[in-house]
Amino acid sequence: MQQSIMPSLITRFHLLIFSVTLSITAVAILRIPADFMFPAHWHGSNADWLWPRDTALAIAPSIQAVLLLTFFVLGHALTRNHMAKVRHILDPALSLSLAVPAAYQFGLLFMGIGSDLDLIRGLGFLFAAALILLGLVFFHAERHSYGGLRMPWPIASDQSWLLVHRISGIAALLAGAAVAALSWLDAGPGILALAFALSLLGLPLFAGLVTLALNRA
Repeated sequence: MQQSIMPSLITRFHLLIFSVTLSITAVAILRIPADFMFPAHWHGSNADWLWPRDTALAIAPSIQAVLLLTFFVLGHALTRNHMAKVRHILDPALSLSLAVPAAYQFGLLFMGIGSDLDLIRGLGFLFAAALILLGLVFFHAERHSYGGLRMPWPIASDQSWLLVHRISGIAALLAGAAVAALSWLDAGPGILALAFALSLLGLPLFAGLVTLALNRA
């Protein structure tokens, strides 16, 4: 039987989102002057931190590449049986994680062509709401076969499972509150990009480290 090139965790839809981001990047490079500087942080009404065009436009595709690589490795780490149990959670999780940088890139394009529509700040509020909802779900989750965090390794006991989800839920709630505050204060696209990256990449890593720590305790 011919083996698939990509693991089942990465679907054509995920690659499509990545392709859309690359397409937005190409359009931005064509439409935005090479010497354009994006205001990454605001101090009052003035920008005190500027990003060169190419640096700013490289952030979203880089985050997506890291996410795809992580899920590629995760797909190989899971057994066939484990994959069948967790795919319904990891598939939409990856889709949402890829969609955030794609929308951010679209916001940079609008900013670069002189639009007054602040899509990145609006994205910040939506992403903050998603993190807060995720945090509440994790905090109140009960152990069963179709819910909660999914790792390549099992969580040792019911008590450890509950503690992992309470800690991860609180972390997601704090991340959501921080992103919402930064969006409300209009900290700037650069600060929000860092907040998005830390949330998308840092929260899963944090949850994984907590499960490993509790399994060894």
